[in-house]
Formats: sequence, C-alpha cells, structure tokens
Amino acid sequence: MSNSISTKLEVTKAKSTRINEVDFDNLGFGKYYTDHILVCDYKDGSWTMPKILPYQPITLEPSAKIFHYGQSIFEGMKGYKDADGNILLFRPLDNCRRFNISAKRLAMPEIPEEYFMEGLKTLLQIDSDWIPTKEGSSLYIRPFMFATGEGFHASPAEEYKVIIALAPSGPYFSGKVKVLIEEHYSRAANGGVGFAKAGGNYAGQFYPTQLAIEKGYNQVIWTDDTSHEFIEEAGAMNIFIRINDTLITAPTSDRILDGITRKSIIQIAKDMNIPVEVRRIKVQEIVEASENGTLKEMFGAGTAAVVSPISGFGYRNKDYDLPESNETYASVLKKRITDLQTNKADDPYGWRVQL
Repeated sequence: MSNSISTKLEVTKAKSTRINEVDFDNLGFGKYYTDHILVCDYKDGSWTMPKILPYQPITLEPSAKIFHYGQSIFEGMKGYKDADGNILLFRPLDNCRRFNISAKRLAMPEIPEEYFMEGLKTLLQIDSDWIPTKEGSSLYIRPFMFATGEGFHASPAEEYKVIIALAPSGPYFSGKVKVLIEEHYSRAANGGVGFAKAGGNYAGQFYPTQLAIEKGYNQVIWTDDTSHEFIEEAGAMNIFIRINDTLITAPTSDRILDGITRKSIIQIAKDMNIPVEVRRIKVQEIVEASENGTLKEMFGAGTAAVVSPISGFGYRNKDYDLPESNETYASVLKKRITDLQTNKADDPYGWRVQL
C-alpha cells in the first residue's frame, strides 16, 4: 500500500481517550465510537487533504443540501486484529470503488482512492487499541459522504464532506431471523439507486420493516418492483437460498447491491464444489421447494452480520419453517469468511490486507 500521502495528513490527537468507558465484553453493534475520525472536504472543485481529528459533532447550516435533497452515501467495512496483533482489512479496495460508484450515481464527487485508503490506514493505526479481539467482534468502519454545500435550489451541491468513523462492535445479529416476503412496498426500482449505498435506500425500508415486525417477523424479504414475483434482497442484505444442494442468489441489477460479502460467498462456495446459480428466483419456486422438502436453507449476507440464517418466512398469510440442521452452508461459509478475515486461514484470493 502506498505511503505517498501519509506524511502529509494533518493529525490532531484527542486530549484524552474514552476507551476505558467501553465494556469490550458487551459491545453491542455501533454503540461506541473511537477517539478519532477522518475528515476530508470537497471545495472549489477539488478535495482537500484528509485530516485526522478527535471524534466530535458536525456543525452545518440549515440550508445545507443534505437536509433537503438527500445526497448521502456510505460504506460498511470491518477491521480486525489477528493473534499477533496485526491490523487486517477485508477487500477494502472493493469498498472504496463501490463508494465512488455510489457517489457518481448521486452526482457527488468521487474521492481519490489514495486519499480513502491512506486516510483509513492512518486512522486505524492511531485508534488500533480500539480493535476488539474477542471472538465474533470487530472494528466496524463507516465511511460516509454528504452534501454540505448550501442552497434551496434543487441541484447538486458544490461542497461535500467525507468522514470515516470507527465503532468497536459485537455481532450484528444473534440467532436466526424470521422474515416476511413483501408484496406491496419496494426497496428499489429499475433505473433507480438500489445498487448504490445511498442513505435514502435504507430510510425507505424502515416503515415496511416496522409493519413486518408488528406481524411477528424480524425482517422483510424484498421482491421486484413490478410483479413482486421474484426474490431480491433480505432486509439490508443480499439473500442466498439453498434448494437441495444448490446455492442460489439473485443477479445484481439497478435494484440490487453488489455486495462484497455476496461476491466472496459465491467464489468460496464454487471453490468448495458447492453448486452455485446466479439467477432470478421466483417466490413460488421457494414456496414449492418448502412444501416438497427441497428447501434446505435461506440466509442473508452482508458486512455487518456476514451471514444471517433465516429460520422461516411468511407469504400470503402462511408461514413456512426451514429445517433445522447442524451442517449448513451458512455456518460453513461464515466460518470460511471469518477465518479469512482474521488470518486464521490462508488467503488464496488476496482479499486480506494487512496494514
């Protein structure tokens, strides 16, 4: 990794640390924040040099366009320490590239890859003591960009801010989840921003998810925006379905996020000789597979949870339970990925980056 800008970064250390206030045995997810953040501003048509600052509030004018027109994107990443104390990242360049894909779709400036990567590297080194080592824990990394430029005119802002904040975190989910297949609300539409990690994508999910929770489910399975015949995503995660011994997931599109965990699972599964199909999946196919006993597993996949098993689903006022098993693709694939991430296994793909 290049060191060409690391010496130019302006670093302002926090006067004191809050790390002693944190119970690392009971972290929760995204509840505590480290002592420092990275900040980088876009002004006058270019990016300023990234800065490392003490964690602090943000001050914005009421006319800042983020409040009015929603130009906001983010990424989700994780940092780890191995048994020797080395700091590790998992496919960080993929996150940086997807961050810029999201930025372009929302008419926001793309941040130079060097600024993103070197700034993140410096931030992690400064707050390295915050990286938890307990099994199942990690340092959650949240890069985000939003419009700071002012004005009520409906147009892209002229100024933006990128921040990277860090949160030592435990597991995102515990146990299995029960999901409701959604037939009225849509997560995204053709030609829209579903493939981008735009804040508004997630805001639009909250209300349908609340309705599902009121019915006794934990999460929503999203279907396509026109016919609602095809399975697309599981809440804020990509979805995988196992019918007999074949693992199936939907292809990416304007509506479906190109998940980094999703891509990793597909590659690892193929290398483990698990049959994988990337194709459209009808809801009716899943229902029929459940009824005839060939539906073996369903699980969500994403950075936060890695793999989240689904215990059952609801569809048209009927519930379908998935079989219990100690030998699941979900458990095997999750272990394989987390072993890669934490340097407990060889990395033939070059996905693991050591700082």
